[in-house]
Amino acid sequence: MRASPARVVAHRVLRRVTGDGAFADRAFRSEADRAGLGPRDRAFAQQLAYGSVQRLAALDHVLAALSSRPLDQIDPDVLGALRLGLFQLLYMGSVPDRAAVEQTVELAKSGTSRGAGGFANAVMRRATREARELLDNAPPAVRESHPDWIAQMWSEVLGAQEAAALLARDNEPPESAVRANELRASREELAQELASLGVESHDAPGLPEGLVLDTPFDVHGSEPFARGAVMPQSRASMLVARMLDPRRGERVLDLCAAPGAKATHIAALMGGEGTVTAVERNERRAEELAENVMRLGATSVEVLARDAREPVGEDAFDRVLLDPPCSDLGTLQARPDARWRKTPEQVAELSSIQGELLESAARQVKPGGTLVYSTCTISPAENDRLVESFLESHADFAADDLAADRPELASPVDSRFLQVLPHRHGTDGFFIARLRRG
Repeated sequence: MRASPARVVAHRVLRRVTGDGAFADRAFRSEADRAGLGPRDRAFAQQLAYGSVQRLAALDHVLAALSSRPLDQIDPDVLGALRLGLFQLLYMGSVPDRAAVEQTVELAKSGTSRGAGGFANAVMRRATREARELLDNAPPAVRESHPDWIAQMWSEVLGAQEAAALLARDNEPPESAVRANELRASREELAQELASLGVESHDAPGLPEGLVLDTPFDVHGSEPFARGAVMPQSRASMLVARMLDPRRGERVLDLCAAPGAKATHIAALMGGEGTVTAVERNERRAEELAENVMRLGATSVEVLARDAREPVGEDAFDRVLLDPPCSDLGTLQARPDARWRKTPEQVAELSSIQGELLESAARQVKPGGTLVYSTCTISPAENDRLVESFLESHADFAADDLAADRPELASPVDSRFLQVLPHRHGTDGFFIARLRRG
């Protein structure tokens, strides 16, 4: 017996992520393409690879209890095989225990470590009897496989029970939502076209351009995407432009704008009338932004490749949107390895950069204009506390009470702001604050 091609691919991906620091999505695409996996094997390999990366802390906690050797003394190829095998036992009910054990042994034997097959067999047979209880008795952060600092921060903000629910939600598949580009097609027209392609969907409440897909669908490879009728975008992300509330004929500035989902949404809400200046520092991402603008027919959007800390124009814009680089802790469902790349030190560094960007954004708002600050993270240092600090030193700005109209989205830290939470609202975790300049 040999290890199945799908498991071999998942093993290579896991080894590249844990050993070389590779990004899971990029490693998976390259390994699956190289192996020539068919659709069924590719889907299995992706579930196994991504799931094992997500659940790394939980897997290692259980393996440490089952193994006669410390994990750092196990050959990396063997350890990778054990992680994949244990993931199948604990999280993939469609895989029989016997198959998980046998395939793990075959993967372990394919390396160069002597006695690897026997060692893997012993660990996996213990796992069939003891792994579930070991996992059930682990602390929440370990059981749901998150760094301790993230679990602690969320527990302080949300309370232990809600934090545990958020940790669990991060290990479930993300929602699949799209925005009908109303410069090209209405939501109704898009829904009908998707239905003709066998894709079921339902309307996103409160978002006239939003659809939530109930059927797996390759949006990027579809004809509606190619002609600019649709943009993949979470409901929380769509809410940002709605909170900005742009009007026809206005001048709008979108800072840190790539890949352009919000800039093109703003243009659509304005009916293509007025101007949207979209600023992106990274040249490659600015090119991607420009491509999306062209594909979506958002001719009112002008793309500038420049640092967002350098003002385009003082007091020049009716509305300014700042969606700065952040820790992305609201999108962990869609990024299997992201939780292991974040640190408290990065949060502190990001909040400093965000403060600089917010200062720049504020200088460009006309008197009487609107500034929206949003992130895709759940981190008070980058969200509520940052905006509160800004308001304390800028008497000419005042915060709108967004939760007055959307109480279900009120931030638990400062109820004037919105904090969308995956476990409560079923979409990405987003923070939104709206400020008015006097």
